[in-house]
Amino acid sequence: MPRRLSQQGWFRVVMLVIALEIIALSINFFYAPINVAAGGATGVAILLDAAFGINRALTVLIINIAMIILAAIFLDKSTVRNIAFGSFLLPVLMYLTPSHRLVEDAVLAVIIGGAVFASGIAILYRLEASSGGTTVPPMILKKYFKINSALSLLAIDMVVTLFNLLVSGTNAFFLAAFSLVITSIVMRYIETGLDLKHQVTIMSNERLADIQTMLLQEDQSLTVFDVRGGYTDNNKEMLMVMVDNANYGRMLRRVHDIDQNAFIVTTNVHEVHGGTFGI
Repeated sequence: MPRRLSQQGWFRVVMLVIALEIIALSINFFYAPINVAAGGATGVAILLDAAFGINRALTVLIINIAMIILAAIFLDKSTVRNIAFGSFLLPVLMYLTPSHRLVEDAVLAVIIGGAVFASGIAILYRLEASSGGTTVPPMILKKYFKINSALSLLAIDMVVTLFNLLVSGTNAFFLAAFSLVITSIVMRYIETGLDLKHQVTIMSNERLADIQTMLLQEDQSLTVFDVRGGYTDNNKEMLMVMVDNANYGRMLRRVHDIDQNAFIVTTNVHEVHGGTFGI
């Protein structure tokens, strides 16, 4: 059986490079030109560049090497392998990618930058990869002290964000804090909202067989459940259908054309894999 595209080694490498380049673009085009550090190793690099003129890519490389050493000491070999490639490639891409201020308005730059950055991180999460940096200490804290990695990572990002007050002032601090919110929202939406489907359950006292026939004629995947009415205590059948946004309205109209009194309950489902929906 052929492996899925997402399991192909070359595809993972290509997507990893794309994800890291997206992160590099967010730093060099949106955050660094306005001297806003929104956490992480890249945030430290922006702060040191703004304060002392130290090359950002060099700072990220040094931090990432230090984190790889920590990971090698305290974490397992598989974790080190997962972060090593991204740890070295990200500073290279930051160095090769030109730095230019695309947006004059700082608030708009932070909004766009946060969304772009979140897109790159979300791809890395899907690949079970990492750009290294400050993601390593939370892994260590979770392994040895059972501290939630999301909370410890947020704490580290907030510490880095606080240093905006010393380097670039109050405006930069609030912009960085706002960027963390934007990044969190966009990441959550990318991870759970782009593949939104509807799970529809349908009951009909008299026309369920006709509804089932119609759905099968339209190539809808469905499941038939044996259920019992709570009021009548009668045994019945219920259909469950997975449908995307584009076909949801049409399906409802077709069901109601067959039975105006059909009982329909719809639930949003974030992801569906397998069957007619593929991976």
